[in-house]
Amino acid sequence: MTLTVAQAVERLFDNTGLRISAFDGSTSGPADGWPTHIASERGLNYLLTAPGSLGLARAYLQDEVIFDGVNEGDPYDLLVTLEQGLVSRGLDWRGIPELARFVAAHRPRLPELPREETPSQIRRLASGLAHGRRRDAEAIAHHYDVSNAFYAMVLGPSMAYTCAAYPSPEATLEVAQDAKFDLVCRKLGLEPGMRLLDVGCGWGGMIVHAVKHYGVTALGVTLSKQQATYAAARLEREGLTRRAQVRHQDYRDVSEDGFDGVSSIGLTEHIGPRNYPAYFRFLRSKLVDGGRLLNHCITRPDNGHRGMPARGFINRYVFPDGGLTGSGDIVVAAENAGLEVRHHENLREHYAMTLRDWCANLSKNWDECVADTGLGTARVWGLYMAGSRRSFEINQIQLHQVLMARTAGDGGSGFGLATLFPATAARTGLAG
Repeated sequence: MTLTVAQAVERLFDNTGLRISAFDGSTSGPADGWPTHIASERGLNYLLTAPGSLGLARAYLQDEVIFDGVNEGDPYDLLVTLEQGLVSRGLDWRGIPELARFVAAHRPRLPELPREETPSQIRRLASGLAHGRRRDAEAIAHHYDVSNAFYAMVLGPSMAYTCAAYPSPEATLEVAQDAKFDLVCRKLGLEPGMRLLDVGCGWGGMIVHAVKHYGVTALGVTLSKQQATYAAARLEREGLTRRAQVRHQDYRDVSEDGFDGVSSIGLTEHIGPRNYPAYFRFLRSKLVDGGRLLNHCITRPDNGHRGMPARGFINRYVFPDGGLTGSGDIVVAAENAGLEVRHHENLREHYAMTLRDWCANLSKNWDECVADTGLGTARVWGLYMAGSRRSFEINQIQLHQVLMARTAGDGGSGFGLATLFPATAARTGLAG
């Protein structure tokens, strides 16, 4: 038997929910499945040369695989149909000979890659080893220097690109982002006159909140030039430049110390698990005795796997050199660096809701986002955010906040009897 194109694709993927049609006129799959068209041999080549999420993403970005009726700003329903976010299944060994004959007859060659894809890890060695300063700067620029206008349309007025904390299921994204910043401030025990360091400060949301509502002075650093420019203008606009500063700088180049609190919200994903020991030692050195560090980052549900698949969609298109591990590894690295862990919680359901709301914004502003960044980049973001939402929902990834202290030699932690930090607690109400 000679396989048709549709049959061959069905052997490569778990397409029980798809109705496949192909350029050779063949079809497969249930009649009520999601209509999916393999448009050309070029599209088939993407699938055969990288079976799995990477090949399918390449073909989708180039309009070589077409999913009829998909909401491109929020392809969540499609990904639920595919269930695990475009992951190829294990082949039934009985079908391998037929598929091998199909591949041999087709002689697939990798077509030109979409422009949105970063080079492989081997090719990125030209910029140095992973998590060297130059390569880290390039990876951050790839993800965060897309366009401030694009981020504003997706993230909303808060310009907060990290997990929100929803005080109720009905809360809006803006309310939830405000609650997240307030939760971090309260965990850090911020009070008027204290000094805060925010590493990986993004567009400045955390330091603006802390300065306005908790009366601190703050320094934020980011490797993204566009973020730093936006945050500096934000501080100027809100009249906070005497009490807050944002620098375009690697956090490892911060020379000041004596901070009462350090917030790290969404940075750890970029530094790699192998660098956790040095990272926590450095941040500990920035704290006064009794000072607190809040680390907020995406994690795996176990501690047995580190990093991201080198050939996967996320690594190539979203987070070059990104790395995840379990929260246990974070706790171990922090404790081994001399920090005392005081509080630890998982907010993964909140991140699923955050991504739902970001996808809704992307969908609402789809035409403007495409005009700003191009169709390919907008599609990458739709896939990435909808797929991540599903992964948080089914506990493939998590979001942990770990609160720790630089405990003094006499055992003073600065915590007293503090225990819980509910997301609905009121802030101090300071302004100005």
